Formats: sequence, structure tokens, C-alpha cells
Amino acid sequence: MAEKKYGSDLIVDSLINHGVKYVFGIPGAKIDHVFDRLENDEKAPQLIVTRHEQGAAFMAQAVGRLTGKPGVALVTSGPGVSNLATGLLTATAEGDAVLAIGGQVKRSDLLKRSHQSMNNAALFAPITKYSAEIQDPATLSESIANAWRLAKSGKHGASFLSIPQDVTDAEIDTKAIKPMSEPKMGNASIDDINYLAQAIKNAVLPVILVGAGGSDPIVAKALRHLLSNVAIPVVETFQGAGVISRDLEHTFFGRVGLFRNQPGDMLLKRSDLVIAVGYDPIEYEARNWNAEIDSRVVVIDNAIAEIDTYYQPERELIGNISQTLDNLLPALIGYKLPQGSVDYLTNLRKIMNTREENIHHEAGLIHPLEFVDAFQSIVKDDETVTVDVGSLYIWMARYFKSYEPRHLLFSNGMQTLGVALPWAITAALLRPGKRVYSMSGDGGMLFTGQELETAVRLNLPIVHIIWNDGHFDMVKFQEEKKYGRSSGVDFGPVDYVKYAESMGAKGYRATTTEELHDIIKSIPQNEGPVVIDVPIDYADNIKLADALLPEEFY
Repeated sequence: MAEKKYGSDLIVDSLINHGVKYVFGIPGAKIDHVFDRLENDEKAPQLIVTRHEQGAAFMAQAVGRLTGKPGVALVTSGPGVSNLATGLLTATAEGDAVLAIGGQVKRSDLLKRSHQSMNNAALFAPITKYSAEIQDPATLSESIANAWRLAKSGKHGASFLSIPQDVTDAEIDTKAIKPMSEPKMGNASIDDINYLAQAIKNAVLPVILVGAGGSDPIVAKALRHLLSNVAIPVVETFQGAGVISRDLEHTFFGRVGLFRNQPGDMLLKRSDLVIAVGYDPIEYEARNWNAEIDSRVVVIDNAIAEIDTYYQPERELIGNISQTLDNLLPALIGYKLPQGSVDYLTNLRKIMNTREENIHHEAGLIHPLEFVDAFQSIVKDDETVTVDVGSLYIWMARYFKSYEPRHLLFSNGMQTLGVALPWAITAALLRPGKRVYSMSGDGGMLFTGQELETAVRLNLPIVHIIWNDGHFDMVKFQEEKKYGRSSGVDFGPVDYVKYAESMGAKGYRATTTEELHDIIKSIPQNEGPVVIDVPIDYADNIKLADALLPEEFY
């Protein structure tokens, strides 16, 4: 007699066929049949039980960001589903592929005020690329296949599937669909490529603005090859961090992503041709770098641009980004910037490399620039650094140098608090043998700090650093700039050393950069999670929004 097969088996078999390695989530009665199969089948993806559904969504998002393939989150009905919202919103906004599966009440209870009954698909429709509820067990696998493809087509994002309990539990005789071959995009048209090549040759100061789409490792490789032959200055968005390698550092002129006062902002304003490579306006709205609406913009991307008053590209090179860059190179061989532009860039770099020498901080506290310098001397190029939102992410995005794509991770589309530790967990799973650093403020830490136990359970080599000052300081200093005072930004202290130890991690406190360096150097390379509490002097945060450059650079 043939073994009975259920909807839950079709779900898991579909995930196996799609090469899913990890499933992140929390079980419940409406979806526990799937968890039962995951837990007890050696061929199934590894189940990572998280401490909160939001953490599961962030971990799945990080799979999408690091691999380009959807990460999978699996949760139960009601609040289990609704707790995914922030993570799926962040993934869709920031272009990270996710497949989220949520339990649902039985179909007969969908229109009743029954326990945990709600319109799951409607909840996620505005914040995902695709959201649907499966009504027929026979369509489970095809629905998963389509949701999977949509999550990673064009601009990546989240797909959500709601599955009623009786669909999951139903007997089926359908076999799981195997993934279809990837559709191949060609490069942009030859006419468009020649147009851009001529525009670059005619420009006085062309600048490449590289965004999240440019941080795809294949795209980054093509861009590096282009820049090795044609030295066009580059500005990264925060999510484009790491595209410029060490040997191309002479082409790098900083990152933009918050406040219009960085060298990159001034370079974009000065430029007579901005080449936007994989740039999404949600990373840093064009109204910030093109406030005068006078920038000449050409786009290289795999999807058409979203037009607004401040972003009106004159040409769009749509297709495979890396192939387009490869085909652009032959038309630019021998091109050099005019001498006047070279002189301008030389002077701009001098400004970039000038740091305020008289850094002051209170005893027992560390200045952010001192921290960044010390941390820079410790981290290896192939190690991953995940950074939460807060004042720390401004300091890190501006001053910390990263030389490998998708090794310095920020949330800049949604600026979502709590992403750093869950992202670090995923990075440690996907990049075994490499230490992962994550950092948060003391405000953001407790948004997902419970996932430290998840990291301990998995024995992952994560060093989580907390920039501790006792406030929601990113809000604090901006309120002080606007109103001369702050409101609603204070909270009580937490002993994060004891907090870490209570979950089985090691906890330390570093009050000087020397202590920070010594603590990190003393940690064995493959040792499980470590938390370092670093008291920070944020007195200079008020300067973060100030103009930094002399008028002649505008």
C-alpha cells in the first residue's frame, strides 16, 4: 500500500526541489504538519526555530540579499502571520527575495469570527510583490513555484502564501514541481550602449551612482572590470557598499544615503552626467542629490525606472546589467577625464581624507570615529558586517570602508530597526568558517535581541557590538537640530553583559578602543556568539547634518 501524502509533504518537496537550505520560523497548530515533516526528514531544509516571527522574516531576507535566491520564512496563523509584516515590507522595499508561508484557519472558518481567522493575503498585498491564499491542495506546488519566481524576478522582493490548515493536512497525489530554467536577459540595445558611450565622452565630469542592484556579485565584477580600464568616479549608496575593491579605491568618492552633505552629494551635483547603475530611489531619493532638477541621468538596470520630478532619466539601458557594462567597455577604451575634472577630484579627495584631529570624548566613552578606526583595523575584507539603524549606521556608512559587495549590510530603504542580529545569523549560516560582526544601538538591540539565543543554539561565530548611550539618538540629535530640544528618546539602562550571559553568550564591556581591540583579538575564530557593550560619546552627532565642504565644491 502506497504511503499517504499530504499537502505538507507537497510544500516540503517543493522547497527541496527549489534548493532551499534553511527555513526560518515558529510553529503553530495551523501549520505544524509542515514543521513535523521538516523536523523529521533528513532531506528537508534545515529548520531554524526563531524567537520571533519578525526575526524569521529578517533572516529570510538576508538569504535573499546574500544569495539572490528567496529565503523562506514559515509561521502559523493570526499574530504569527501579522508579525511577518515589518520583515516582508523591508524585503520588498529593499529588493531582497523572500518566500513567506503562513498558516491559516480551515477554509470553512474563513468567513467566520473564528480563532485566528483573518484575511492574510489582503494584509500583505500592499507590501509584497505577490500575495495569495491557496484554496486547492493540488495547486500547492504550482503556487510555490510561481511565488518563488516572482520574488526573484525583476526587482526582487517578498512573496507571501497563506495556506489553510485543511489544505496543509489534505491527502494529495500531486507531485512537486521542479524549478523552471531561469529566463536569460540580454544586454541593453547596441544603440543605447553607443548613446551612453558617446555621452560619457562628451561629458566634463561623468559620475557612476551605484545602488543595491549594482552590489550583485556578478554586476560588481563587471563594473570593476570597466573601472579597471576607464577611471570614472563612483559614488555608492549605502546598499551599494563594497562594490569598489581596494585596487580601485582611487575611483571611490564615498557613500550617500542620508543628509545632503557628503562628498558624494557634491560630486553628483557637480556632475554633468550621472550614470545610475542598479540604483533604486528608495535608497536615497533623487530629490536629495538632484534638488535643483538639473542632473543629466542615464540608467543601467534590469527594470525601468520609477520617474518623479527629480528623477527623469534621458535614456534607460534595460537588460542584464553586467552584460551591458561589459558591452559598454569596448566603446570607452582610451577615454580619460578632462584635466580640470581630475584636479577637482584630487582636491575633493583631500577633503574626504581630512578628519577632525581634535576628537573629544568623556572618560569611559568612545568617540564614533575612534570606534570606526579601531574596527577597521580588525575586520578582514571577506568578513561580513551587518549594521542596524540608528546614529551608528550613519557613522559606519560614511567612514567604514568595505571592499567586497554585500559584506557591509544596511537597511536604508525602510531604515528598519532590529535587522542586524538576524542578518548576522543568516550570514554565519551561509558563509561558514568566516566570522560575522553585527552591531546595533542600545535602542535597536531589544527589537530583535531575543534572537541572540538562536545564535547561541546554533553556535554561530557572531560578534555583536552595542553602541550604548541610553537614547534613541538618531531621533534625538535631529530633534535637537529642529527644535533645540528632544522628546521621547530616553529609556532605562540594560546590563548587556548580563543579558548576553543569560542566553549563554559571552558578554564584555569595552570603554576604550584598546579594550575593544584586545577583546575581539582574544575571541577564538570559531567561538559562538559574543556581545560587546561599548559606551559611546555621541556629542558630535549634532554635526552629522551640517555642511562639510567649502562652497567651491558645490
